[in-house]
Amino acid sequence: MSVHQAAILDALPAHATYLSFDLQENTDASAVKAALKQLQPLVDGVRIVLGVGTALTQALRTEVDGLYEFTGIANSKVHLPATPAALWLWLRENERGELLHQQQRVVRALGPIFQLQQEVSAFKYGSGRDLTGYEDGTENPQHEDAQRAAIATDGGSFVAVQQWEHQFSRFQTYSEQEQDQMIGRRRSDNEELEDAPASAHVKRTAQEDFSPEAFVMRRSMPWSEGARGGLYFVAFATSFAPFEAQLTRMCGAEDGLTDDLFRFTQPLSTAYFWCPPLKDGRMSLAWCE
Repeated sequence: MSVHQAAILDALPAHATYLSFDLQENTDASAVKAALKQLQPLVDGVRIVLGVGTALTQALRTEVDGLYEFTGIANSKVHLPATPAALWLWLRENERGELLHQQQRVVRALGPIFQLQQEVSAFKYGSGRDLTGYEDGTENPQHEDAQRAAIATDGGSFVAVQQWEHQFSRFQTYSEQEQDQMIGRRRSDNEELEDAPASAHVKRTAQEDFSPEAFVMRRSMPWSEGARGGLYFVAFATSFAPFEAQLTRMCGAEDGLTDDLFRFTQPLSTAYFWCPPLKDGRMSLAWCE
């Protein structure tokens, strides 16, 4: 029986590492499949979530319905980098040391066929806050609604990921009231502000205001590297359409008005992946056989 990767709907871990891999050039399909079979026992959907990119499906001469690469948003008023990868993994642990061991096992399983493209260390901040101090994921669907929004009938899920880097010195030039207006919520009690401007993040991304409604399951976590930091945005859904609807409005392509987030933060990457279901507690490889 096929089931979804459980961590898509589970609570956030204390610590995480996001890994993206590219395929080595001139790698034949049989070698790629062999590497995936080495990885298969590690992907339990709880401690490790896996996503497949189009570079991988193309190398295997197969297709996943609904999977394609992010190439940007037409008429965007801001820069939205497209950073495709063949494979994406979300490593989840309560201890940072275990993340290191998990990553070593993953790299051993995939090498030398896959090459590490990006590694991002993330963590849970407080009760689930962004590094600006605001609660993240407040509007996530709950219970059965979460499963309907994030998990397809076959147990698969599509995920959009973006690494955002905050300019903290710029954010701190705004007063507390101005910061609340940009987000559209009060940081102190997480209450939505009725008088927030149309450019406020909450107003730009109100999932029920789209037609059709644009619900996603956000599983974002803060990241840091030295004095740099921001949010690693992760949104699961049954297609990329809800994410694209929100991003189109955020970037000003819909009405020329950009999200106030862009006043102090910007995406460094954007990529799309498909998360296959599990079979017998391990990643299913039925999609590439």
